[in-house]
Order: sequence, then C-alpha cells, then structure tokens
Amino acid sequence: MAPIRLTRARLAALPLALRLALVAAGLALVIVLAAVVPRLVSAPSGPPASGSAATSPSGRGTTAPSGTASTSPSSAPGSFSATARTSSPPRSAPPPTRAQSALARLSLEQRAAQAMMVGAPVAGADVATLEALRASRAANVFLRGRTTAGSAAVAETVATLRAAVRSTSPQSPFVATDQEGGAVQVLRGPGFTDMPAAVEQGRMAPAALRRAAAGWGRELAAVGITVNLAPVLDTVPSAGFAPRNAPIGQWGREYGYTPEAVAAHGIAFAQGMADGGVAAVPKHFPGLGRVTANTDTASGVSDPATTRKDPYIAPFAGAVAAGAEWLMVSNARYPAIDPGRDAVFSPTVMRGMLRGDLGFRGIIISDDICDAAQLAPVPPERRGADFLAAGGTMALCTNSVLAPRVWQGIVDRARADRAFARTVDDAALRVLEAKERAGLLREAPE
Repeated sequence: MAPIRLTRARLAALPLALRLALVAAGLALVIVLAAVVPRLVSAPSGPPASGSAATSPSGRGTTAPSGTASTSPSSAPGSFSATARTSSPPRSAPPPTRAQSALARLSLEQRAAQAMMVGAPVAGADVATLEALRASRAANVFLRGRTTAGSAAVAETVATLRAAVRSTSPQSPFVATDQEGGAVQVLRGPGFTDMPAAVEQGRMAPAALRRAAAGWGRELAAVGITVNLAPVLDTVPSAGFAPRNAPIGQWGREYGYTPEAVAAHGIAFAQGMADGGVAAVPKHFPGLGRVTANTDTASGVSDPATTRKDPYIAPFAGAVAAGAEWLMVSNARYPAIDPGRDAVFSPTVMRGMLRGDLGFRGIIISDDICDAAQLAPVPPERRGADFLAAGGTMALCTNSVLAPRVWQGIVDRARADRAFARTVDDAALRVLEAKERAGLLREAPE
C-alpha cells in the first residue's frame, strides 16, 4: 500500500481539533527522545569527558588533560565512550643511554675527573707522575714533551698510563698528544712519519692532504692515541706578519693567510685524522693569528681586533659544519668579544659563540690551564672550575703536579654548589658520550 503523504493542503483540510492533537503528539515525541537517547548511548558509570574531574579508585580527584585517553576501572563493557576504546597505558620514560648509565655509576670525584685531561711525559711516566695521576683520579691523559724513541716505546708508555687510569676510573681514557707537524710534533722515530709544518701542508691539494693525514692518524691509532690536538685553524693575516705572531706564524703552524685557505686545508687534515681513527681538535678558538705574544710564556696577551662575527671565525665554523667533535679554546683575551675575561673563562665565547652561533655540540677543551703564564694570577683551584662554569667541557692540565689542585677545586665547588654540580655532570656526560662513539665506553662490571 502506498504511504500517505500529509501535504500542506491536506493538513489544512483537517479539522482544527485534529491538527492540534497532531502537533501535541509531535512535541511529546521530541521530549521523550531527548530524555531517552543520551542514556542509550552512554553508560552511567563511564569515564567523564576529557578535561572534567574524574574520581580515581582511591577517591582522589584527578583531571585528565584535554586530548588524552583515560579509562576508569568502572567503565562498562561495550560502552560507546571513545575514551574507553582508545585508551592506552601512559608513556614511560625512555631507558637511559649507555653513557647515562655509566655516569650514574660514577662518584662526584670520578665525574670531575672525566672533565679533565692530565699531562704525562711521553718518554715514560715516572713514579711521581703516576702518583699525581692517581691523586687527581685522572680519566684522560695527554702525552707532553718530545720523543724520538719510536712507536714501540710510545705504545708501552700509553699502556702504562692506561693502567694507571684504570686504577681509579672505571672508564677507558682518551689519550691525546700534539702531532701537528713541523716544530710541533711530539712523536718521532721508527713508526712515525716526519710531518711537514702546516704552512707546507697548506701548499698541498686538500684531497692529498687528507690522504696524508689519514696515514699519520693510523700511526697514532696504532700506539693507542685516540685524540690529536690539531689542526691549528688560526688565520695569520699575512706572511709579512707571521714572524711577529709568536704562537703560530713564527713556527709555521698556519695553513695559509686567508680564512678560506685555512679552512680548506685544516678541515682536510681533521678529516684525514678521522679517516685514520683519531679525533682531531681544531684550535685555538676564536683565533691566535693576530696576537704578538704567546699565552704559554707571557701574560696580558690580548687580541683587540677579533670580533664575534669576524671573518677569521669561518674556519672554525667550517670545522663544526664538517662534523668536528672537539674544539680547543684559546687562553688569550678578546676585548671586542668579552672585555672582562680571557676566552677560557668566557661564557660569551663558549656558550654564546661556540654553542650558540656555531651550534657546536661536542667537547670544548681548554688550552693548557696549568703552565700558561697568561693564567698565573688565577689560583689552580679556580681554573678548572671557572672553565667548566663558563661552558667548557674538559680542562687540559699538562702539569701533573698541579692537576690534583685543579681537580680538587672542581670537586669542592660541586659539593658547595648544586647548580655547578649539574654543570660537572653535563660535562662528564658529554665526555662519556664521546667515549661511547669512540668505542671506549666500558659496560658495568658483572
């Protein structure tokens, strides 16, 4: 039977009483539906809407943040509630990394030691040196001096130093030296190539220099060296100025006389070292190419020309972009950048420029803070602590006799200042992360 369609004309033809009855029936149906339908589609004991107060089984009121799924233990099976169907367990914190786990196993004293590198004579560690390494809990060592004894003797020295470190540290050390070439080449003799000075390396094609540096790096790796405090990325303004530039140009340690030449060859050297299995350390940020005195032997060394956005910063920026994991900061003062502090104690240089401007995330190591004449007015107990507080990662102390005092200064400040203790933790963790990447991180003893 065809449905009856109640058109407007047919409705108008109905008696008035019948029309009023139909309207009343329609209103009643709407009221009934409004009351019944919500009960059919939501369980009375289901969870509250997102953002409303929910009562936990313990009776304490809690509020589910907007947009998150939450299911009450009393939610009825079969409920139409979207939260009941889409709820998931709360996200747990990610497990700690190997480096974070290693940090957690270290005492404060051991964490402070991770943030230092202590010098030892390359010709062989004597009893006094070994005792000083133990007293400072040395976790990283630097081979200082000169030797022509060759690779076998150096490997033996490295093994002795590693054993000394393992007596106080659960982690293997970084072992570093200065192998730039020319006048600054610590290791010579059988097994080590006589490397040309940087000014001569700068005349090589960058690709050829990288291949040569890879070979020099393999020589270092073969005796246990893991870090080379090179290349020099300081730009000396000209060949004519070089003899007046006491720390760099006077010794032919520059790769050229423009930031472009220095960057091309210095980065090639660093990449070659990495190819050979050794981490390179570009230095001495933000540059020593314009000074006329050497911070190792003179005080008050200042470079008034270099600015925060100086073109001579470019080689360091290029090294960071190329993946450098270490950078060394200078001990000189740069009045146009930070008039009140030497670079090694300057938050502007390390936090502002290196971390901020250049985006560097690796290890910031100091130049030697123990024997540098530039830093003589600062007590050894303050030098390492002030360096870390300003944003540094690893304080280099080539004088093993002074190293325990530097280390103690870091420990004492960390004990007295919780914020500085966190700074030490951050530095130690950065070092441990680098050790993990280098394959030096040891697992917890069973």
